[in-house]
Amino acid sequence: MMEFNELCPSLLERWMGEGRLPNFVRLQRQSDVFITNADVKDPAQLEPWIQWYSTHTGLAYDQHRVFHLTEGARAEHEDIYRSLLKTGRKVMCFAGMNVRGFAEQGSLFVGDPWSENGDAYPAELETYNGFISRNVREYSNTNARLGAADYAKFLRFMFARGLRLSTVKRLGGQLIKERTTDRRLSYRRAALLDLMQFDVFRWYYRRNRPALATFFINSTAHLQHAYWRHHDPDAFEVKPNADEMAVYGDAVRFGYEAMDKLVGDFLDLAQETGARLIFMTALSQQPFLKHEAKGGQKFYRLHDVERFLQQWNIAYTDVSPTMTNQYMVLFENEAQREFAREQLAGFHLESGQRVIDHWDAADGGLYFGCGLHGTLARDTLVKHAGGKQVKLGEMLYVIDALKSGCHHPQGALWVAGGNGRRHATEVSILDVYPTVLDMLGASQAAAVGRRGTSLAPQLGDALPAMPVAA
Repeated sequence: MMEFNELCPSLLERWMGEGRLPNFVRLQRQSDVFITNADVKDPAQLEPWIQWYSTHTGLAYDQHRVFHLTEGARAEHEDIYRSLLKTGRKVMCFAGMNVRGFAEQGSLFVGDPWSENGDAYPAELETYNGFISRNVREYSNTNARLGAADYAKFLRFMFARGLRLSTVKRLGGQLIKERTTDRRLSYRRAALLDLMQFDVFRWYYRRNRPALATFFINSTAHLQHAYWRHHDPDAFEVKPNADEMAVYGDAVRFGYEAMDKLVGDFLDLAQETGARLIFMTALSQQPFLKHEAKGGQKFYRLHDVERFLQQWNIAYTDVSPTMTNQYMVLFENEAQREFAREQLAGFHLESGQRVIDHWDAADGGLYFGCGLHGTLARDTLVKHAGGKQVKLGEMLYVIDALKSGCHHPQGALWVAGGNGRRHATEVSILDVYPTVLDMLGASQAAAVGRRGTSLAPQLGDALPAMPVAA
């Protein structure tokens, strides 16, 4: 399953029609093509960490109630991986969003970059998972750069596990282009992380030959969130200037073209191994126009979250970034959490606007992050209820991009083995769970209470049941 987060069916059709996505065209022509819909209508629940969790478990949000990123790793619902493991089949989850870890002989688990918790399996993958997670979660923070030793350890791991010469050449070409043209082109590095992820995935897939393998990437979703206004400036009141358009005008299309190259790699891998491909996006995106009249929505992040907590005497056992401007912090006891609530709620601007939002997390933790979204000067004073004050720029920095894309409930689902037939009726993401089990001859593993309907009877070709692992 190629889980390419939030690619838009309309943009795929547009750029396939223009001949820019030849590998997507190849895949679509040999697939049954569906449009999916999320199992919820509330925009607050149209988050990928909710919808991918629904996809993997076959449970609707009102059944699983997993609302925040990292909660899936702590929930107890049976997902597609465990349903197959129960039947003796091997599975691979490579960066699946909000998935609970597992460690079964012959299988593989790599957590998503925002929920990485030191539980990769086999343990050797911690080198990979920790490095990628740090780069993804702190990509905008100049105070959180990795050192030479970190890079050396990562490269040793990569060269031993499938890093291709073509990937190395593209990495080198990207760095040269940034230095010789414009350093802002560094946004394209995300697609190179995807390539490295595929190289490692391919190495383990060839060795393990699992019944089901999922491969999740988010780079194009990120580009849409950040640069949709450059892709379609007419939709927005806040227009990018000519200089920004020169750098970011094709950023979204670049993401789709990078995904197309990956699709070609997966088609080659499938031909080599006899695998059947499923391409899925869970959601898609649309222009985000909510704050255009106020100049657009910005995000502010802490320079150093650990130092921030220590400066304000907030005791904790662990803290990690989750998404964009948010963090999750854990405590030894409820008294520490209650003190943290009071401290975090105490930050205000002179106008009285709260600076830090927080909400309870599972396992006695807190999610928190800066709730400011307007344009503020670095010397804006942030006051605390305890009497202290600090300049905004000393505590927080602004991410250099306005939010431009937001989630849309429709997504793409293509199941290889067909002939390009486009199914007129939209289907639910909840249908994926029973469909995959049926395709693998493991429908008996499906638990009672799922609302989805298997799409297997609608698919072009029957897939022989996969053998149970010895």
